[in-house]
Amino acid sequence: MLAPPVALHAVAPPALAAAWAMLREALLAPGAVERDVREVVAAGVSQVNRCPYCIEVHGSALAGLLGGADARAVLVGGLAELRDARLRRVADWAVHGGPPPFPAEHAPELVGVFVVFHYLNRMVNVFLPESPLPPVPTPVAAALRRGAARLLGGLARTVVVPGEAPGLLPPAPLPADLSWAAGRPHVSAAFARAAAAVQAAGERSVPTAVRQLLAAQLPRLDTPPPALGEPTWFDAAVAALPVPDRAAGRLTLRIAFASYRVTDDDVARVRAAGYDDRALVELAAWSSLAAARHLGARALPGPATR
Repeated sequence: MLAPPVALHAVAPPALAAAWAMLREALLAPGAVERDVREVVAAGVSQVNRCPYCIEVHGSALAGLLGGADARAVLVGGLAELRDARLRRVADWAVHGGPPPFPAEHAPELVGVFVVFHYLNRMVNVFLPESPLPPVPTPVAAALRRGAARLLGGLARTVVVPGEAPGLLPPAPLPADLSWAAGRPHVSAAFARAAAAVQAAGERSVPTAVRQLLAAQLPRLDTPPPALGEPTWFDAAVAALPVPDRAAGRLTLRIAFASYRVTDDDVARVRAAGYDDRALVELAAWSSLAAARHLGARALPGPATR
């Protein structure tokens, strides 16, 4: 299914291929980790990024895979209420971090899902509505969620062949910050090639000063942001940019640090600065993946355990 979170990249074909390759090889292709565990990571990361669209989709997929009380808990946003202790531990890691509750050989798939959803959540928060479901009364919405769980759970059981997506992009070396992917060739190829494609897109569409600014600020992702308002450093960081780059800088920082706070005005300012559809998507893709890669590189702070 070429779902909207992937299709929104269509105006920028290399970014489209990158998004699809990462998603397909980390989440959809079979491997050492069961699909329900991977869907828990997707849903947990989506909660962290306040992405209601992805919470709806991947919570429904997880509910469709699980059934029973755990399915009902997921549909009302209750990952912490999962009865399956294995899934609950993975959900807690995806949301709160800490030592990974899985063996090292599972890292390529689980950190891969972690990274691709930190990426996709940001893109979805910028470009898509809050829900894939139509606005309907609460009783109807509950029925729609049950139907979505059946549909998406069935789709999640579809078996695909690992390693077919990376061929959409040219070969590239695996960067050091993606070394967690090295144990699974189809995952490492997808992320290495995607990283190269998105980096090229950023060099094409994101001003050098803005790329340098975000690179310098990324370590701030390691500490929780303020609950309300812009962080204290934000406006000063944007003001330090050359005037022509400030609109792009503001949007880039917001995507990386709080994509749920991106406004129509943020996007309109970038368009007024001369960005067409492709350049806008490439800027968002570069910002999103820069943040996701940084977070992924810090997702394994201690030894993996079963």
